Amino acid sequence: MLRVTRVLAPNPSVFTLEGTNTWIAGEGPVVVIDPGPDDPAHLEEVASTARATGPVAAVAVTHDHPDHAPGAVAFAAMVDAPLFAFRLAGAEHVRDGQRLPVPGMDIVAIHTPGHTSDHVAFHVPRERALFTGDAVLGRGTSFIDPPDGDLAHYLRSLAVMQDLKPRTIYPGHGPVVLDAEATLQEYVDHRAEREAQVVAAVAGDGATVTAMVTTIYADYPAEVHELAARSVLAHLLKLESEGRVQKRGRGKDPVWSAAEPRSCERCGRPVKGRGRYCPSCSLVILQEGSLAEPGA
Repeated sequence: MLRVTRVLAPNPSVFTLEGTNTWIAGEGPVVVIDPGPDDPAHLEEVASTARATGPVAAVAVTHDHPDHAPGAVAFAAMVDAPLFAFRLAGAEHVRDGQRLPVPGMDIVAIHTPGHTSDHVAFHVPRERALFTGDAVLGRGTSFIDPPDGDLAHYLRSLAVMQDLKPRTIYPGHGPVVLDAEATLQEYVDHRAEREAQVVAAVAGDGATVTAMVTTIYADYPAEVHELAARSVLAHLLKLESEGRVQKRGRGKDPVWSAAEPRSCERCGRPVKGRGRYCPSCSLVILQEGSLAEPGA
C-alpha cells in the first residue's frame, strides 16, 4: 500500500481552499509533489516530514502557478534531489509518460494540459493513485483561465485520466478523493452542463459575457463573478473553435451569438469564422502555392 503524507501550505484563499497540498509519497525513498510557495517554514516542515520517512529521491511539480511551484527549486536544493516539471525554470523538463527516478515506486508523469498548458499529473499504476494538481480538486471544480487555460485541452485531459481508472486522487487542494472514477465523471458532466447553459445563453440575439455570468451564476455571490467570467470565456473559445458561436464587436465585452458550424472544404474539420479552410489546411495551401512553379 502506498504511503502518502500531506503537508498543507499556509496559503488559504478563495483560489486555494484550505491551502496548497504538498504530497510526500513512498516509504524508503520518497517523492515530494508540489512543494508550494517559497515559504521557508513550510519548506522546512516538508523536508522534516519527508526525512522521517526516507530520503527524497525526486521533487515534482504539477504546474508553475505561484501556489504550487515557487518553493520547488529551493526545496530540491535543500534535500539534494532532482526536480521535475514540464516548463518550470530550474527543473528537468519532464515528458509525457516519463517515469520518475524513485526506487521502489513506479510513478509516471502524465501531461494533462487544460488548467494550464504545462500541467502534469503523476500516476502510480500499481496503487491506482493519481496526483492531479489543479486538474481535479478535492472539493469544487478546476478553474480554466484563457489563454493558458484551454477547455478543449482540459476535456481531453479528463478523458486521459478516466482511461487510467484511478481509485484514489490526491488533489492540489482539498481532501483526498476516494471515489476517483465517479469524481472524474462528475467533472465531465459538469462541463457538459455548463456548456449547454452557455449555448442557451447565446441563442437568439446573443449575449455578452457579463450578461451570461449574471444569468448562469445568479445563485453565486458577486465576489466570484470575475472568475466566472473567465470560465464562461473558456467555454466560448472552445465553441468558437468548433464554429458553434461567433463574436461581434471588438470592445471589452463583445456580443457572442450562435453560429452554424461550417466544415473545412479540404479536410472536413470545423472552421472558425467565415473562412473556407481550417488553419492547418490554410497553411498547407499557402505552402503549396509558394512551391508552385511561376506561371503554374
